[in-house]
Amino acid sequence: MEPIVGIDLGTTNSEVAFIIDGNAEVLKLKDDGILPSCVGVDDDGKIIVGEEARNQAAVAPDRTVLSVKRLMGTDQKIQMKDSGYLPQEISAFILKALKERAEKVLGKSISKAVITVPAYFTDAQRHATREAGEIAGLDVVRIINEPTAAALAYESASSETQRILIYDLGGGTFDVSIVKIEEGVVEVLSSTGDNHLGGDDFDQKIMDMLAEHCERELKLAVKKQPVTMARLKRAAENAKITLSSEPYAKIEEDHIGKKAWKDIHLSYELSRLDFEAMIEDDLERTMDSVNKALKDASLLPSAVDKIILVGGSTRLPQISKMLEEKFGRLPHSEIDPDLCVALGAAIQGGREMGLDSSSVLLDITPYTFGTSAIGELDGAPCMTRFVPMIRRNTKLPAAKSDAFYTLYDNQEAVEIKVCQGENPNALDNIQIGKYKFKLTPRSPEGSVIILNFDLDLNGILKIEAIEKSSGRKINAVIENAFSTFTEEEMSDSKKRISEMWGEKAEAEEEESVGEADGMPPDLAEALRKAESQLDSASSEDRDEMVNLMEDIRDAVKEGKLEEARELWKDLEEILFYLG
Repeated sequence: MEPIVGIDLGTTNSEVAFIIDGNAEVLKLKDDGILPSCVGVDDDGKIIVGEEARNQAAVAPDRTVLSVKRLMGTDQKIQMKDSGYLPQEISAFILKALKERAEKVLGKSISKAVITVPAYFTDAQRHATREAGEIAGLDVVRIINEPTAAALAYESASSETQRILIYDLGGGTFDVSIVKIEEGVVEVLSSTGDNHLGGDDFDQKIMDMLAEHCERELKLAVKKQPVTMARLKRAAENAKITLSSEPYAKIEEDHIGKKAWKDIHLSYELSRLDFEAMIEDDLERTMDSVNKALKDASLLPSAVDKIILVGGSTRLPQISKMLEEKFGRLPHSEIDPDLCVALGAAIQGGREMGLDSSSVLLDITPYTFGTSAIGELDGAPCMTRFVPMIRRNTKLPAAKSDAFYTLYDNQEAVEIKVCQGENPNALDNIQIGKYKFKLTPRSPEGSVIILNFDLDLNGILKIEAIEKSSGRKINAVIENAFSTFTEEEMSDSKKRISEMWGEKAEAEEEESVGEADGMPPDLAEALRKAESQLDSASSEDRDEMVNLMEDIRDAVKEGKLEEARELWKDLEEILFYLG
């Protein structure tokens, strides 16, 4: 059985988990299993990921990337030393590090993964995540929402019917979802949130306050000094962590600058009360989302059986206090808030492997998807009336069809706009795709165009437009054009990232060995495929496979290629029955 790992690709930290002896476990080396989502280039030009990259961020911000998740789905080039990278490529380095970790711990090759994303991630952001996986050499078999994964981690073995609210505040994003679990069916009732609200924003507010203090009290102009600001950012993050468990945080940064040849040191004490006042508006925004999720699920606070905290930022005491006041019960955080999403992803990975076929996951779309058409808005004609096709909170997968009509005789084409949002005017929503559909010549007014929307389990949208009279059609996967690779670009990116990761020498070594043996490329690939299946074979089949593989190699060495290919057919028969 080919292993499928679960990956939480987080803004601040990432983890990989797997089902071991029936239990989901975060895979660890000599650490706690948490990999900082930081990528950098060291002094020797080598790519570094994790703690090593984070440690150099304060002294080398020009060659270190933090919080790349916030840029997923955009075309923003990220400069790291002398090279520019797309967000997918930076994320691919993190995924490669997690893939490598899993292979070391499990002792086997890993090529498949379930990856989590914020529930409120857009279609473009989900595509970018899938692309990052592909660049890293992973087949992303499923993308699931982070709150859903957290619910799986808490309730995978529970037989009770429960309505659970998941409050997920991470480094860069905030989600709140309400999930119903009944007889092994995990059903998402509502989901909402904010893709640009998280611990990074809290750090930024402390950092801005420290910069103001340096300029006002210490008379140091620090805002245009990248290294100093990187030091303040690290100090701000540490202060936030301290204030999660202590009433005061002492911020000390030596040699923050010079004045009249004299070294200046930063010393500042920040109280938890002052910090909470600083982020009060942000926390109120999260509670607005909580209220919206309750309304969408048609539930009163008293109907929620359990509240789960997810994400490192939920360690702030004020969050538990707000939720307790709202629901009259304390939130749960028995499972480490940084790890429960990865554990849930591993549970879903196990299900994809067939380890728990009795459970079902029913997720929803947090957005409405539709198109633009002529209609009425507030009683007046409108050329850009938004026509919802798949509404928010619809269970996945979802499909919807509708008929639209041409405006005049001999109309040559129609423009199909695909939008995402809730506003009745399409112009006020996000346009995620635009397609020109050429019509049959001399078509009469009122010719029918059937538009099909299909939203899959990963939240990725496909559309189909059909001219009813002729049956002609166009198909498209909605992809944000500037953030999606062509096949050639994807191939180039995979090669480039692999080479920078240090895989080039290994690939060349394998190739040279094959050439030295005189092994034809197709047979070499076939043998590699057979080797990957040895672990899943019975001892009897394994012995026969090994013997056949040795016979094939011997036949090739003796120049008997026709005999080698006949032997491969026998081996292929065994592989067929193994599935």
